[in-house]
Amino acid sequence: MDAVITAAARALAAGDPLGALNRVGLRDDPPALALRGIAMAQLGDFVRAKALLRSAARSFSPMEAAARARCVVAEADVALNSRDSGWPAGALKAAWATLEEHGDRVNGAYARYLEVRRLLLVGRIDEAERMVAELKAAPFPPALRTVHQLVVAGIAIRRLRTKAARAALARAHRAADLARIPALTAEVESASLVLSTPAARLIASGEERPLLLGDVEALLASKALVVDACRHVVRQARTVVSLARRPVLFVLARALGEAWPKDVPRDLLLARAFGARRADESHRARLRVEVARLRIVLRALLGVGATKRGFTLTPRNARKVVVLAPPVEDDRASVLAFLADGQSWSSSTLAIALGMSQRTVQRALDSLAAAGKVQWFGRGRARRWMTRPVAGFTTTLLLPVSLPSG
Repeated sequence: MDAVITAAARALAAGDPLGALNRVGLRDDPPALALRGIAMAQLGDFVRAKALLRSAARSFSPMEAAARARCVVAEADVALNSRDSGWPAGALKAAWATLEEHGDRVNGAYARYLEVRRLLLVGRIDEAERMVAELKAAPFPPALRTVHQLVVAGIAIRRLRTKAARAALARAHRAADLARIPALTAEVESASLVLSTPAARLIASGEERPLLLGDVEALLASKALVVDACRHVVRQARTVVSLARRPVLFVLARALGEAWPKDVPRDLLLARAFGARRADESHRARLRVEVARLRIVLRALLGVGATKRGFTLTPRNARKVVVLAPPVEDDRASVLAFLADGQSWSSSTLAIALGMSQRTVQRALDSLAAAGKVQWFGRGRARRWMTRPVAGFTTTLLLPVSLPSG
C-alpha cells in the first residue's frame, strides 16, 4: 500500500482534512481522488466533494468493485450531510451489498446506517427501527458502535422513550471516547443536548411553561386530556384522535383546551377558526356546525357544552385538560429548528421533512436570511441553507485501506 495514501487516510480518520490534502492534494490517482473528496466534504465543499468521489469511482478498474462501492457510500454520506434529497437510495443499497460480498463488513454496515439516518430524517421511523434491529453493533470498531448508538438514541427520542435515549447516548459517549474522532464526539454531545433543551410548551388554565422531552413523555403517559398541537391530535392515555386533516376542528379544540375550565367567547372562536373580524349570522351558523362536528369526533374523550357567551370543554375521564404546543410557533421557527442541527439543507428536503410546500419553506428561509439567522451557498438546485458552518463528518470511510481503530 502507498505510504502517502495510508498517511492521508490516517489524517482523515483523526479529523485532519487539511493534513490529508497536504499529502494527496496534487495527485489524481483513484485512491487519492477518493481521499480528496472526503477531505473536501469534511471542509464543507460538498459540490467539489461529490465531483471528486464520482471521478474516483469512475477511475477504479472494474476489478476494484469494492473501492467503487466505497466511493458510492462516501457520496451518499455527502448527500445526507448536505441534505440532498435527490440521492438514489438504490445505489446505496447496491453499494452495501457489494461491500458485504467482498468482506468489507464495516463499510457495508456504515452504508446501512446511512440509510437508517435518511429514513429518520424523513420521518419513516418504523422502517428505520426494523433496519437497526437487523444490525448488531458489538463486533464493530468504536466509531461504528458510536454511529449505531446515535441511531438508536434518535429512534428513542422520536418515540419519546427518554430513558432508552439516555442509555444509548451514554453508550455512544463511551464508544466515541474510544474512537478518538473529534467530529464524532461533537455529534454525540450535540445529540445529548436534545434531552436538556425545551421541547414543547405546556398551556393550562391560561398559563404556560416550557417542557423538556422527559416532561413531555410523562405528560402523555398521565391521565390528563392533552390537546397536542405538535402532532395535531387530542389524546388521553392510549386513546388518540387525530385532527391533522381537520384544521378547523383542531383550532376549536385547542382554543377550548387553552381556556379550560373556563369557556371561550363565540367571537374569539370565530376569529381563531375562520379569521372573522366582523362576524355575521353565516359565521355563527358555521361555528355551530363545526362545534357539532367536534362533539362527534371527540365524543369518546370529551363533551363540548354551550354557555351564555360561548363554549367550554367537559372531559369525560380526565381531571385536567392541557395543551401541548411547540416551543415557538410559526413557519420560520419550524424551519429554523431543522437548521439548528448545523447541517446544510436544500429547500426541497426541508419541505419533505417538515411536510410543508416548498414555496412556504422558501419564504421562511428568505425571511430568516433577511434577519441574519441563516445563510446560504450555491446556486439553483445546488443552493443549501444552514445556520453555521458544518464542523465535519463522522464518517471514517478509509477507502484505500482498513486502518486500526485505536
